[in-house]
Amino acid sequence: MPALLGPALGNIFNLYVAPLIVAMMVGRVAVTGDTGFGALTWFIVAFGGALLVAELLWRIGVHCLNRIDAYGIEHLYVVAMDELLAKDAAFFHNNFAGSLTKRSLSFATRFEQFVDTLAFEIMAALVPLAFASVVLWRYNPWLVVVLMGMIAVTALVILPLIRRRQILVDEREAAIAEVSGHVADSLANMQVVRAFAAEPQEAAEHRRRVASAQRKSLRSWDYANLQIDTLVTPLLVITNVAGLAIALGLAGRDVGVEAIVVAFTYYFNATGIMFRFNQIYRRLETVLTEAAQFTELLLDEPKVRDAEITEPLRPRGYDVRFETVHFTHEGARQLFRGLDLHVPSGAKVGLVGRSGGGKTTITQLVLRMMDIQSGAIRIGGQDITTLRQADLRGMIAYVPQDPAMFHRSLRENIRFARPDATDAEIRRAAEAAHVTEFADALPHGMDTLIGERGVKLSGGQRQRVALARAILRDAPILLLDEATSALDSESEVLVQQALWESMRGRTALVVAHRLSTVAGMDQLVVLDRGRVIEQGTHEQLLAANATYAQLWRHQSGGFLGEEMAAVPQYGH
Repeated sequence: MPALLGPALGNIFNLYVAPLIVAMMVGRVAVTGDTGFGALTWFIVAFGGALLVAELLWRIGVHCLNRIDAYGIEHLYVVAMDELLAKDAAFFHNNFAGSLTKRSLSFATRFEQFVDTLAFEIMAALVPLAFASVVLWRYNPWLVVVLMGMIAVTALVILPLIRRRQILVDEREAAIAEVSGHVADSLANMQVVRAFAAEPQEAAEHRRRVASAQRKSLRSWDYANLQIDTLVTPLLVITNVAGLAIALGLAGRDVGVEAIVVAFTYYFNATGIMFRFNQIYRRLETVLTEAAQFTELLLDEPKVRDAEITEPLRPRGYDVRFETVHFTHEGARQLFRGLDLHVPSGAKVGLVGRSGGGKTTITQLVLRMMDIQSGAIRIGGQDITTLRQADLRGMIAYVPQDPAMFHRSLRENIRFARPDATDAEIRRAAEAAHVTEFADALPHGMDTLIGERGVKLSGGQRQRVALARAILRDAPILLLDEATSALDSESEVLVQQALWESMRGRTALVVAHRLSTVAGMDQLVVLDRGRVIEQGTHEQLLAANATYAQLWRHQSGGFLGEEMAAVPQYGH
């Protein structure tokens, strides 16, 4: 309360008590005609004291407000990030990263403007208005009735206009969010923009969005200026003139010149809220609209959630089992219709087949990035939907086809898999994934910053860093989705050897289009349109002379024949 009342009480002394002292002094002079310093000393001292008290109250209020703003912004920053981290993968597929960043940051930073507007504009105007009404009532109740009546009339007249303007404000803020989202999207894909010489079309699209935002901003601002403010101004003039007329009419009968000065000053100060009403509302609506854009995201409940009552992690081994799984991607045809698949604990299983068969989807479902519609996925006998997502993913080391990199050092990117890892452990993982081969040649070695999304590294180097993460993770289950697709043949053989060492004693599920990378696995599962059409070892599938054999012949007609001599024969 001191934070909100400090400026309000300061305004009472600054805008109403100090002028009241001056009015009393003018009234004294008008009655006695004595303008001597001695006769007016008390008034001068009281006037100075009122200003000092006003300043003191303001300083106390601002001191408290600074702390409310700072702690409030900190709290909302944390809340916003926690809420985003709780969302599922589909949420981020449907929202621009730049737009989410703007919304989450505005959710926190706009808190300062909201509190300041509440303290410096609303409370600082309404609380002193109550004091002014008491003083004016002493002179004549009509002074209060006219003032309050005109303020109420002004509010009633412009509120419908402000509500209509809210539609324009919503359109404006949505257009601004589109601009920020497009900028972030273009910057994140700048390499593609340059590769296709698409700078002109991206610039044109940016100009189009900016122009749209500018038109919608002008429309909302003009509405405020030409319709709302234009209506408030005459009401403001009428109120001030009416107050002065009443005071003059009363002078000489009930009150003296003191009332004229007080009425004029109080009306002038009090009616300022009428003129600022639209400005105050504009600030609040901007703050609340931007906050609402983020809170709307909170209404979008994650589709993947922990169960209300979760089971403790106590797997009986680390086998992965799909039991009559039905799954459909959002807005797509059904992919899995009763899929049954078993990856024994400690087995190395390769998932192969044509694109769109469901290989990557299987890895995503094991990670529970998405939930199945029916059936069950079990790890060590436990249904993964009964486990905490953090516990489930804590058992898994995952390497995607397009590894995500942070704009941090190589060391920090690898340590991300296990934050408590020592530098020596990170070094061993980097050596196993052959990261040190290029890292040691960099200016700062493992402490070299690799740029946003790892743009300073080649695709193969990013995959090596992702593999080093998986090795450092030291998890009982490995999910590798085209984990060596960006490596050259020589590097791939070296990295595969390191991976085989890391797979020893672990359950591994490996997605590959290049069949040579999984030919030595314990089992190969051939998927086609969400169905398991073949399953067995490399030799068994070749002997069956079906889909796998056909794919093998297509690939071995190119580079595979030269590489097979170097393919590790896993498990044999």
